[in-house]
Parts: sequence; C-alpha cells; structure tokens
Amino acid sequence: MEEQHPENQLNIELSEEVAEGIYSNLAIITHSNTEFVLDFVRVMPGVPKARVKSRIVLTPEHAKRFMRALEDNLEKFEAINGRIKINEDPPAFPMNFGGPPAQA
Repeated sequence: MEEQHPENQLNIELSEEVAEGIYSNLAIITHSNTEFVLDFVRVMPGVPKARVKSRIVLTPEHAKRFMRALEDNLEKFEAINGRIKINEDPPAFPMNFGGPPAQA
C-alpha cells in the first residue's frame, strides 16, 4: 500500500454558494486548437431564451481526462442503478417540455 505524503495532497475548498450547484439541462461544447469550452445552460418551459449558467474552459488534455472520469463514473452508476436509456434520435429540443404553454 502506498503511503501518502502531505506534499501530494491538495486542499480543495468548496464555498456554500458553489456547493449548491447550478442545474443545467443543456450543454454546448466548442473548442479551438488550445482549449475546450463547456457552456451549461438551463432551458425553461415556455421561455424562448436561455442563458449560460456556467462556463468551464479546459485544455485538450484536461478535457480528455474529464471525459474519461465521466465515463468511469457513468459505468459505476450503471453497475449499481442499471443502464441509462438514451433516445438515439432525439427530437429538436422541446421548448414547452410537452406541457401546456406558460401563462401569467
């Protein structure tokens, strides 16, 4: 078993505001030759305009590490909870989420 040395540990702080998280139901990913940009958006029913709630900028190497970590976590989740089903031919993003139009 490897011994952990204090110089190899990273102290990560999580503020109360960040710990609450940001809900997103749409992600837009773009890239250049030096970076990947992940924009997380929240689309609400009956609202034709949506704002980016969070933007993460990654180097290509970190984007690949992130992808591998996400794949690993998805595999672990599915091993416990069952396969996540995805519609292979998703329709255009529904602006009304299948419900009645919004009224004030």
